Amino acid sequence: MRATIPHALWLVISAALLSGCESISYVAQSAGGHLALVSRARSIDDLLADGATTDALRRRLTLAKSLRAFASRELALPDNASYTRYVEVGGPVVAWNVFAAPELSLTAKRWCFPVAGCVAYRGYFQKQKAQDFAGKLRKTGLDVFIGGVPAYSTLGWFADPLPSTVIDYAEADLAALVFHELAHQVVYVKGDTVFNESFATVVELEGTQRWFAARGESQRAQAHAAMRAQAHAAMRARERRLIELILHTRDRLARLYAQDRPAAEKRLAKKKIFAELRGAYTRLKASWAGDDRFDGWLSGELNNARLVAIGAYYELVPAFQRLLENSTGLEDYYAQVRRIGALPVGKRRAALAGYPRP
Repeated sequence: MRATIPHALWLVISAALLSGCESISYVAQSAGGHLALVSRARSIDDLLADGATTDALRRRLTLAKSLRAFASRELALPDNASYTRYVEVGGPVVAWNVFAAPELSLTAKRWCFPVAGCVAYRGYFQKQKAQDFAGKLRKTGLDVFIGGVPAYSTLGWFADPLPSTVIDYAEADLAALVFHELAHQVVYVKGDTVFNESFATVVELEGTQRWFAARGESQRAQAHAAMRAQAHAAMRARERRLIELILHTRDRLARLYAQDRPAAEKRLAKKKIFAELRGAYTRLKASWAGDDRFDGWLSGELNNARLVAIGAYYELVPAFQRLLENSTGLEDYYAQVRRIGALPVGKRRAALAGYPRP
């Protein structure tokens, strides 16, 4: 961990003081919400040794401990106290992120802070506060989306606990989450949410693949691991198809918004494009043998803010995957990402685009 909790908290509060009264309130709730979680967290080792721990929780914590060790040993991810403790959250998510974009634009609204840089969302530990803030944004004419957050990273400033919101995830999903959040501690570029999330997504994809490849000592265990890996690969293939569909929709909307047409016409065309997205997803899902795990991605209102939220995680994934393919290993990959991340944003995108397939 790069700093003790008091030092890190002072940095956060100092950022708020430099950013004005609204930021003081916002960052204070962020710091307070996190410290409330940290104060309730217990060591996974202690819970495993505690006779009161249920067998079901013990199995999940054992898996989480193995994933955490694998992350540092095999994926060169930070070897620190993050995700070595467990905390009961008391709800389905840890926090809520608010995304916003103009009605006829896919340019995400951004909020900037001296320590964290500029980000394309605002996070809240209380749902009502997220809803109140979203309501204010809607009154200004913005498209708004609120997404629940099952876990998060404080970029190494704190020893992030593993929350109960994810402990019952399928093995592949829990692995992906741990690897993704730890990746944020390896590289984080201020003000570039898409860069950061796409990088971490590639780490989770590579890490999960390696996790399943390394599982199982006995033939029976290897067979079970192979079955889980196969199921995970099928899920990822479906996810890629859906992402391609969503990004195609985003491209159509971008072309629409760039046209010299009356706003009223653009609104009607926007509504039609989103309706076509729903129809395309329904047809796509029909070939998935009843797999409805992605329904939540397109549930509720579809608008520009929701596309911004999804795009942040996947827009640059193909470029980062090519970079990984051209690297000699994960540590070399991380070094290359750090080098590119240090470039100005325009040169950053150009550098990523310049990596051909080997």
